[in-house]
Amino acid sequence: MERGEGIPEGKATALARSLAGEVLRPGDKGYEDARHIYNGLIDRRPAAIVRCRTASDVAAAVTFARHEALELSVRGGGHGVAGRAVAEGGVMIDLSPMSTVEVDPDARIARAGGGTTWRGFNAATAEHGLATTGGVVSTTGIAGLTLGGGFGYLMGRVGMAADNLLSLEVVTATGDILNVDAETEPDLFWAMRGAGANFGVATTLTYRLHPIDRIVGGLVVHPFGAARDLLRFFREFTTGAPDVLYTFGGLLHAPDGSGTPVAAVVVGHSGDEGSAEADLEPLLEFGDPMLVQVGPMSYPEINMMLDAGFPTGSLNYWKSSFLRRLDDAAIDTMIETFPACPSPMSGLVMEHFHGAATRVPIEDTAVPHRQEGFNFLLTSLWTDPSMSDANVAWTKEVYVAMRPHLAERRYVNYLDRDDDAEASATAVYGPNAERLATLKQRWDPDNVFHLNHNIRPRSST
Repeated sequence: MERGEGIPEGKATALARSLAGEVLRPGDKGYEDARHIYNGLIDRRPAAIVRCRTASDVAAAVTFARHEALELSVRGGGHGVAGRAVAEGGVMIDLSPMSTVEVDPDARIARAGGGTTWRGFNAATAEHGLATTGGVVSTTGIAGLTLGGGFGYLMGRVGMAADNLLSLEVVTATGDILNVDAETEPDLFWAMRGAGANFGVATTLTYRLHPIDRIVGGLVVHPFGAARDLLRFFREFTTGAPDVLYTFGGLLHAPDGSGTPVAAVVVGHSGDEGSAEADLEPLLEFGDPMLVQVGPMSYPEINMMLDAGFPTGSLNYWKSSFLRRLDDAAIDTMIETFPACPSPMSGLVMEHFHGAATRVPIEDTAVPHRQEGFNFLLTSLWTDPSMSDANVAWTKEVYVAMRPHLAERRYVNYLDRDDDAEASATAVYGPNAERLATLKQRWDPDNVFHLNHNIRPRSST
């Protein structure tokens, strides 16, 4: 598909008249705000931003982009670090006006629009003492996180966000509006749970909810000099961890703004307070921490706990892969490379993966990451554009140093914009890659949805 040269005024006007939402073009009021997303490094200018209010609006935008040979992108929460939500010179579908959440507390389900963030979703479900897995930063969109799998505080107890997805309203590459679940178009439903950005636009998502009201969580910080001991302890602490305990440990900077490197463990325990006290006791009694902030809180509160560290508009460059193992050599490499970090906002963490999320068979969803272990994530953030080269270079250097310790398994939601060539389909989708390519041929043979970690259409014959 060749990219169009622009949108004639008459055609843009005709599209706008067909919508419940609106069309923004360069120069229009609101265009500049709408084209910017979470990652401040992304500075692209779509020819049109279609702010959709209904699935029919989305279908009209998809059909229009295809007819005009314009590149198409989709913005849910706009939090994807790779910036694929914004199509340079193309049509950007903006789902942010579609952010209503309807909760059925008796059935324990929630139905939410594709532009909803986890903050809005959690606020609605928490009114009924209910929750589902939803990331660790509340400004993240529900759609993008879920369609890629969806790690979060509750995944050990109830599985990933995708594991709790019951049904979807999807706009396909042909502009059709479908309701899909395990019984209706099950192949598409399977693909959407882990590789969804390749197959359609999720305009409504329906989730299974769980009775989770309070959670015991927070942050334990140790001096950087104790990093080796703490990370070795973290490795042992997570061995045999109960399903209700979510943990990640790593190297950060002191929360006082001094930029001092520290070692830290973040926890979220969704069991009762008695079991939480017993399960967290070894962590709270280990060593000589410089800061302990762990206690009972609501699920929305823990989901917002890290928000200040990921401000919208900050400049981001990330790298991530699963670890082969968290051995002493991997720990030593992290400790040796971290002090050269040029930004006090950056961190290097290992996200523990266990419990219910690992007990789902690989073939049940498109998400292949079902092994117990650790996902290594290097989140490089800064605010001064003059420091971009230094921060990107440091991130790449650390990732290269860590490569001997990394497995060929990568989580799609953590891939940055330059990872497409390096991260193979097998690394991202595992043994599900072949089936996904065949389904891509069926549902999107022209590769309309290609601003993602792309699965190329392939015939089964």
